[in-house]
Amino acid sequence: MKISFTSLGCAKNLIDSEQMLALVTAAGHEIVADPAQADAAVVNTCAFIEAAQQEAIDAILALAELKAAGSLKRLVVTGCLPERYQGDILKELPEIDAVLGTGSFPDIVAALESPERHFRRFLDKNAPLPELDRAVTTGPGWAYIKIADGCDNRCAYCVIPSIRGKYRSRPMDAIIAEAETLASAEVKELILVAQDVTRYGRDFRDGTTLCTLLRALVKVEGIEWIRLHYLYPHEITDELIELIASEPKVLNYLDIPIQHVNDAILRRMRRPETKESIRALFQKLRERIPDAVLRTSLIVGLPGEGEAEFQELLDFLREEKLPRAGVFAYSPQEGTDAALMPDRCSSEEAEARRQRVMDLQCGIMDQYDLAQAGRTFRVLCEGQEDGLWTGRRYADSPDVDETVLFSGDAEPGAFAQVYIDGLEDGRLTGHTV
Repeated sequence: MKISFTSLGCAKNLIDSEQMLALVTAAGHEIVADPAQADAAVVNTCAFIEAAQQEAIDAILALAELKAAGSLKRLVVTGCLPERYQGDILKELPEIDAVLGTGSFPDIVAALESPERHFRRFLDKNAPLPELDRAVTTGPGWAYIKIADGCDNRCAYCVIPSIRGKYRSRPMDAIIAEAETLASAEVKELILVAQDVTRYGRDFRDGTTLCTLLRALVKVEGIEWIRLHYLYPHEITDELIELIASEPKVLNYLDIPIQHVNDAILRRMRRPETKESIRALFQKLRERIPDAVLRTSLIVGLPGEGEAEFQELLDFLREEKLPRAGVFAYSPQEGTDAALMPDRCSSEEAEARRQRVMDLQCGIMDQYDLAQAGRTFRVLCEGQEDGLWTGRRYADSPDVDETVLFSGDAEPGAFAQVYIDGLEDGRLTGHTV
């Protein structure tokens, strides 16, 4: 059978898709890029926010049209959307032939091969993570590695715990074994992903921590960069800061989602931080790791956020000058406490505030990037674009940050020393030295 895959959402979802790709290939099926050339199609979905749900539905409907035209014989939908709406998804989208929840990815071959109309499988989303082979689709030279899944934070606006289950760390020996396999395939950068990497190992209750894992990972021969996504501010310990500061392989790139800085909004979000605790953390990180690149995620338009609270956020960003940030307009999610809160601004106003933050941040990010001119950086080359090489520094994470364009001698998947000589359309430019 010829099968196409569409993977939506976060890096953790992509790893689930890569595991399903390996299972399908091992079962003797052929993977094709074009759904129009496939016998069956799989859509691995995200359902974190309204925009992600709509993207998933649009992808499903586009494939349903191919199915109606007769080219597709089977349509399988997996992941967060069916998990969240498992009682309704087949009623609302009857074109779907099979659904798998977030605890059921290992059953992808059964979902594809079953003659059953409306095949359903929703296993325990709180079960230990399955250890499966992957068909890595990223790179060259880098790959994600999932160290945990689920979340126990219970933020007021978020549905992740109800979709992905409780926080479950992967056994450390399994992570190290996977890192060694990736290194043998010429992977040089590992990007550790979980809903909260700083909580790693706590569920083992044996003293294992993220620091324990990092000290083992840096010993894996061939791995030269280790990047961390995401570090929750209240979980960042002095031990972790010292490890990042002293260990060359652990990149000085810290993705720390703060979401807001107004204390009342943070309480509504059920976040344990305050503006002053966030400010103190950033100061500590900059003092101990002078070249640290701080990235954050923000939500604007939460119920209770008026112009004064929003201006407080803008003022904080002007003062802190974070070189990397992602901003989301709040959208109420069914089943969350925030969806029931009064005093919510309109969707239009939330989007306008998001744009105002992005306009501010674009200036801050350009100012930071302009200051890099005249410096030489180690860059992981990823390929070519319009006759130039493209790659990433320690300050640039895949998909969320811009790449560097440079000329000279380079090789995809290998490191190059690049002298930065300018900034064009928000991207650094340079040449190898």
